[in-house]
Amino acid sequence: MKVNISKTVLETILLNAQPFLEKKDLSQITSHILIEAKDSSFEVKASDYEIGLTFQSNLIRIQDEGSATANGKKLLDIIKSLKDEEVILETIRDNLYIKQRNSKFKLPMFNPEEFPEFPTILEKPKFDIDSKNFIRAIKKISPAIDSNNPKYELNGALIDIKESFINLVGTDTKRLSIIRLNTTSDENISIIIPKKAISEMQKLFNDEIEIFYDETTLIAKSDNFTFFTKLINGKFPDYDRIIPSEMNFRIQLPKDKMVDSIRQISIISNELKLTFKPEKIVFESLNDENIEAKTEIELVTGLNEEIVLGLNSRFILDFLSSVEEQNFSLGYNDSTLPFMLSSENFRTIIMPIII
Repeated sequence: MKVNISKTVLETILLNAQPFLEKKDLSQITSHILIEAKDSSFEVKASDYEIGLTFQSNLIRIQDEGSATANGKKLLDIIKSLKDEEVILETIRDNLYIKQRNSKFKLPMFNPEEFPEFPTILEKPKFDIDSKNFIRAIKKISPAIDSNNPKYELNGALIDIKESFINLVGTDTKRLSIIRLNTTSDENISIIIPKKAISEMQKLFNDEIEIFYDETTLIAKSDNFTFFTKLINGKFPDYDRIIPSEMNFRIQLPKDKMVDSIRQISIISNELKLTFKPEKIVFESLNDENIEAKTEIELVTGLNEEIVLGLNSRFILDFLSSVEEQNFSLGYNDSTLPFMLSSENFRTIIMPIII
């Protein structure tokens, strides 16, 4: 293989590949990227078996077709050190040479044929949904997805596909976020996407994409890249049981004023006490130390009695950071029961702090 490629183009591709590489064990082929040059096309692949990315580019001049592997991190470091000019990649025996003017580097290769095989979209059903709305929805539920939970299925987002809608759900057992997108489907199926994949999808998917899936794999394809992730095999909790069917009180609240007040109190304590009165809301810190914070906003709540609620400030701020409207709704039944924050088709159910 021998190819000429712009340093800027190659650096961008290698930067996108980094999250998909094995970082700890450099003896594994998954610490390498796979480079393939054929039929006027240049592809770079990276995968740790669970998640993978193929990046395609036609901005290349192929002198000799072929394939190569190289340590993805070291190759990126080399390319970063070069001038913003054309780079030559050439395989000689079992090594990849990187050349630019008077600079030359050599990296050892693994056998390209041993690189992990990527899944294909053949015969896989396709999401009939606007990809930008899908990614926007994933971003909203991401903060509620758990990490390192012994129940592995909680370390991912549930995509619950029904005939007329899709529910996207994330939970860390202390809160549950759900957003509904209207669509049509020929089948009912639930899949769980790992949190790492969710994170990478948010970075990659800026353009229109096609999303394919089956019971084990999700694949997303754009003009420049193909992304895949293996799905989590498990049974997600019955989230419908967690969502309150009725609310004794619903209060419309101003997003900006609530954010400002909660942030003030969270300087002192992440745990807050909110007291909703007929004409104002009082914000107070919950802290065992001899330190206090208190503020209030004037607001006609429509209540005839006081409501007291203990909560984790991070949970409500995570919700409000994803709210696009100026107002949102708080649904409340009792100080010991989950309360619900909602804005349009986005809801978060939160376990209160018992005061």
